[in-house]
Amino acid sequence: MSNFQSAVLGILQGVGEFLPVSSSAHLAIAPYFFGWKYQGLAYDVMLHLGTLCAILIYFAKDWVKIIHDGVKKPRENDGKILWLVVLATIPGALAGYFLEDLAETVFRNPAWIGLNLIFFSIFIYLADRNPEQSLEISSINVKDALIIGIAQALAIFPGASRAGMTIMAGLFLGYKRQDSARFSFLLATPIIFGAGILEMRKFTASAMDASLVLGFLFSFISGWLSIKFLLSYLKTKNLTIFIVYRILLGGLILYKFKFLQEKF
Repeated sequence: MSNFQSAVLGILQGVGEFLPVSSSAHLAIAPYFFGWKYQGLAYDVMLHLGTLCAILIYFAKDWVKIIHDGVKKPRENDGKILWLVVLATIPGALAGYFLEDLAETVFRNPAWIGLNLIFFSIFIYLADRNPEQSLEISSINVKDALIIGIAQALAIFPGASRAGMTIMAGLFLGYKRQDSARFSFLLATPIIFGAGILEMRKFTASAMDASLVLGFLFSFISGWLSIKFLLSYLKTKNLTIFIVYRILLGGLILYKFKFLQEKF
């Protein structure tokens, strides 16, 4: 793999993981658009480790406090976040465990990715227009955490977007955009960590080369910048720009692969 390919795929992973545009969709589509070969499991592992390091470092202080409070005072508001994150992680973990094979085959069909990008954009749009967006993370309860966790499980479909689905659920429930994004990022930590651990079991040292390291670095840097950007952006703006991008990309994918002509 060339350095350029490594950089592009690393950026697609880092940006797509934390912005509501679907990293899995971009990584699945890139080989079709650019004529690149799939680089294999080792490369996927390094890209995920890059985004994992980005989110761990960005929220390091938050996680220290969350874990401390969760252990020392689990019944208080500050302590409940840890256990609500654990609860919300379960649906996504189950979806990944039982649907892993489909996620790597059927769900990666370019036509379905294009449809998913457009279809789920409708719900993100409706959630973004919810007039009641006043709740903060401190207000989250078991029911809300479970609903957001179920929404995260939808990210098994490339094109749905893990960030997009969790932020969407938060907005539907009445949480502020920035708080919805913040909880989405906290929720991303265990799910990315778990996926990385599962993939690492199949990783071999012999697979390590310079392109893997470069992909990791670009994934880490772009992921860290994406988190910082989105949290700042949502203080004053809505999700329209991402919705428009998703629809345009989905339409381009469907047009390029002539889905409508071939399937109907």
